[in-house]
Amino acid sequence: MTAPSILLLMIPAVMLHPGLATAEPADADLGGYFPKKSYVKEALPTFNYSVREQLPEPVLASKPEWLAMYWKCWSLAFSHLKQPEPASPLVSNWLDEAFSPNIFQWDTCFMMMFARYGHYQFPAIQSLDNFYCRQHRSGFICREYREADGKPVHYDDDGGLFSPKGWKNAINPPIFSWAECENFKVTGDKSRFAMVLPVLEKYVEWLNRDGDPEADDWESNGRRSANTPHRLYWNTSLGSGLDNTPKPTAKGAGWVDMSCQMVMQYRDIERICRELGMLDKARVAEAEARAIGERINHWCWDEQDGFYYDVLADGSKFRKQTACGFWPLVAGITSPAQAARLVAHLKDPAKFWRPVVFPTLAADSPEYKADGGYWLGGVWAPTNYAIIKGLEATGFEAFAAASSERYLAAMAVVFHNTGTVWENYAPEHAAPGNPAARDFVGWSGCGPIALLIENVLGFRPDAKHHALEWKLRLAEPHGIRRLRFGSVTADLHYDGAGTVTVHTEQPFALTLGTRHFVIMPGDTRIQDVIPLP
Repeated sequence: MTAPSILLLMIPAVMLHPGLATAEPADADLGGYFPKKSYVKEALPTFNYSVREQLPEPVLASKPEWLAMYWKCWSLAFSHLKQPEPASPLVSNWLDEAFSPNIFQWDTCFMMMFARYGHYQFPAIQSLDNFYCRQHRSGFICREYREADGKPVHYDDDGGLFSPKGWKNAINPPIFSWAECENFKVTGDKSRFAMVLPVLEKYVEWLNRDGDPEADDWESNGRRSANTPHRLYWNTSLGSGLDNTPKPTAKGAGWVDMSCQMVMQYRDIERICRELGMLDKARVAEAEARAIGERINHWCWDEQDGFYYDVLADGSKFRKQTACGFWPLVAGITSPAQAARLVAHLKDPAKFWRPVVFPTLAADSPEYKADGGYWLGGVWAPTNYAIIKGLEATGFEAFAAASSERYLAAMAVVFHNTGTVWENYAPEHAAPGNPAARDFVGWSGCGPIALLIENVLGFRPDAKHHALEWKLRLAEPHGIRRLRFGSVTADLHYDGAGTVTVHTEQPFALTLGTRHFVIMPGDTRIQDVIPLP
């Protein structure tokens, strides 16, 4: 979890005087790269029959518990919507993780992965605005802010929530850009891109500075390990949100996951710039992404083990197999041979193919805990989502679907026994992890909503092009009602006997396997459909 477990493009850097190393800037000095400056009050929707009847409705009669869990997640999500308090500097309503009176960066980003499917009921992506409006002039954005006053939380074990030493722990996995781009796939609204590009450029510039975890002048230090041969990116256990996962934290470390997230940021910035017609910037961002990916492959890939390891300051490998080693899949930096070897680890019952997939630490590790031990094997939505999206991106569609089904099946058992979803799960049996917060939607909505829609049922919207790809693989009757992408709302159903029916009020392009259709308003019937293997 992101909370303490106890509870560009290259632009010249802005340097701070060492004497001001832990000073917090005034509100007037924050959010200078984001145009939204103040909150305009908006009513919060509540989850009722009328709202439910406008959200996407999966159809899968053989899995009633999955469908009940799907609706429970939406109900919890709507109950966790919040408005800024009168004295708060936050600028938007937001979807809250419901964990503490703070907002959390990577929780919020992962919540966008499922909440985007209800964007027309609540524009959840605006939740990120509350981080953008607190950005420092240097580009720094804290991982956590208090809701009441926008104060950044910089936690350290020996100094509490606002320790001067805690700034080094104040960076979360940098995935704002991923959330923005995934939201665009469903909404087709690129007006946000023009708003957020300056924020993302400045943020990635700050992260790309050489940094030293022991430095007092924290804001002049980014997250690239200075004076190392690998020049990869580091984080701290608390900063990363992976609290007790075995990771190298000594000066000069290079983390696979943090470095891959930098690749993803640059590639997302490239996509955003291309959408906005900024082709020169796009090319620079693509080159940065490629260069970082090459360093990851050079230093972190182990040919003998077929795995990506974190590295120490001298480039030697930190040989712990964790879920972090699979981020190269979703970052798009693996060769087909490397991806296949990573998949072999995921399929290995002695390592990651446990009764509940996927543990955050390989089961043959000495630190592994059968009850999850938080991040010592716990099954978490953010790592599962990243792994499954990586499988999807590298062509392992069938395994991505099988993994999603195994994960949801275990979640459904816990849901049946407890009536709710949890912050994380035990890897060895269907039970909440130890420890785990209940009613956690929160990122745990990623499985029952996003993975169900995208990887079990197989729907992949492309709102920009008014298009939908259906990776139809289930032989049984299934489908979805009221799937909205851009201006299109569609009902789609497969009868289990070779016929797909579609209803829409707006035309769109539909891909079914190798077949392509232009779906016109009204009812369409497609015959001789064969599910994918």
